[in-house]
Amino acid sequence: MMKFLKLGILLAIIAVAISACSSDNDGPAETNDNFDRGAMLANWADNIIIPAYTSFNSKVAEMEAATAAFNAAPTVENLQSLRAAWKDAYVSFQHVSMFEIGIAEDIRFRNRLNVYPTKVAQIEDFIASGTYDFNLPSTIDKQGFPALDYMLNGLAENDAEIVTFYTTNSNAEGYKNYLSTLSQTIKSLSSEVLASWTGGYRDTFVANTSSSASGAVDKLTNDYIFYFEKALRAGKVGIPAGIFSNGTLPQNVEAFYKKDISKELLLEAIDASVNFFNGKSFNGNSTGQSFKTYLDYLNTIKNGENLSALINNQFTVAKNKANELNANFVQQIETDNSKMLETYDELQRLVVLLKVDMIQALDVNIDYVDADGD
Repeated sequence: MMKFLKLGILLAIIAVAISACSSDNDGPAETNDNFDRGAMLANWADNIIIPAYTSFNSKVAEMEAATAAFNAAPTVENLQSLRAAWKDAYVSFQHVSMFEIGIAEDIRFRNRLNVYPTKVAQIEDFIASGTYDFNLPSTIDKQGFPALDYMLNGLAENDAEIVTFYTTNSNAEGYKNYLSTLSQTIKSLSSEVLASWTGGYRDTFVANTSSSASGAVDKLTNDYIFYFEKALRAGKVGIPAGIFSNGTLPQNVEAFYKKDISKELLLEAIDASVNFFNGKSFNGNSTGQSFKTYLDYLNTIKNGENLSALINNQFTVAKNKANELNANFVQQIETDNSKMLETYDELQRLVVLLKVDMIQALDVNIDYVDADGD
């Protein structure tokens, strides 16, 4: 009898193990935690995403107008005005870069606006030939803000010499045309994305409350983490600091030719990321349903502390470390790269909290391939 009892217990254990393995292989099931995902999606869309795109479009329109003014009268003063408008738009872009969903994903919005380093030799070839098509995937590193950086800051050593490319150069019209096309393309793409959000996509997004891989929460969660891991942590800090190469790559910093705004762009991107995590309104200090409130609703604890508090504390640590950097990342890398590496480490700790702990708590699957680990 004891023999049969032991056999029965063993079979029961095996059955449970098989069931558990089957459940793991099937991936996360629909969650029934009753958190109001619709309210979170509405807060994201109405108070963060659409206002951020609206502001960005305004900044881009100002940049396009400044481009037209410069091309009409290429002077040092107009160059400086255009450069200021470019910088304002570039800073504003840090607040929309993470939202690679909907039509932004379809048109490769982030890549077309901010792949760097820009390919200078090919840009000069395009200007010389007068033939280029920015819709082609092969041109993503010859357009956007990095290409404008070269056109406004990298053609020569000083402003007066830069202006000559648009005045007395034998192909001044070619330089003007390329500059204009760069600015107009950014305006066209940003207008297209905003028009989609305000023209119906907002309602589709908010209504898609499914907890499946195709649900809006799951998709944007993946977009947010992918952006933070690949575009912010790796692109702005890790790659130029040499994390993924045999040596440092100072030529790969963001805004390489302007040289003194790379830190500002990083800090703005961190602010945008932490504000989104906390559901903070783009145009004010109010907060709504967010990753933070979702984690708190689930009472997510790690090492005896609220996970949302751990994440916010790490955001503070990472930003404080970034604040220690030189405004010019090229100088920082060449004089004391250890501070870049320390900033990367603090950002990496955030990646783990977001990509491992938060993802598990929200029962979301990562939908992109990770090539450099956590």
